[in-house]
Amino acid sequence: MIERIVQELGPWNWWVLGLVLLTAEILLPGVFLIWIGIAALVVGGISLVFWGDPFWAWQIQILVFAVLTVISAIIGRRIMANSAQTDEPHLNQRGASLVGRTATLSEPISEGRGRIRLDDTMWVVNGPDLPAGTHVRVVESTGRELRVESR
Repeated sequence: MIERIVQELGPWNWWVLGLVLLTAEILLPGVFLIWIGIAALVVGGISLVFWGDPFWAWQIQILVFAVLTVISAIIGRRIMANSAQTDEPHLNQRGASLVGRTATLSEPISEGRGRIRLDDTMWVVNGPDLPAGTHVRVVESTGRELRVESR
């Protein structure tokens, strides 16, 4: 059955598969189908050159497609990793974006815990015991709490 479909469509079966995968990537974005689609298009290009040759059987085409899929996924992952750099690395990490900022203690730190107000939010802080009104600097974010030290 596979051999019959491959013979009927010729080298265009890979172009059709590649375009279907690229269309699926547009409709269901996930930045993964694009690399498989590119591999299918490359196999389609190779098929245009070697279609009449006896060594270019459908089994070899699928093997080349599998190898090119892995290679294009690895290259794509590297491309995406390099493009992920931003000028605001802590954009969605609110606590991490507060590291280095200074504030005044709203409530004293006693037994290692207190509160500060940064912008419009009250934050639970931990650090050395300090009276209310002390200027502190945020040195670390642990998610919901901030660690501070006296300025």
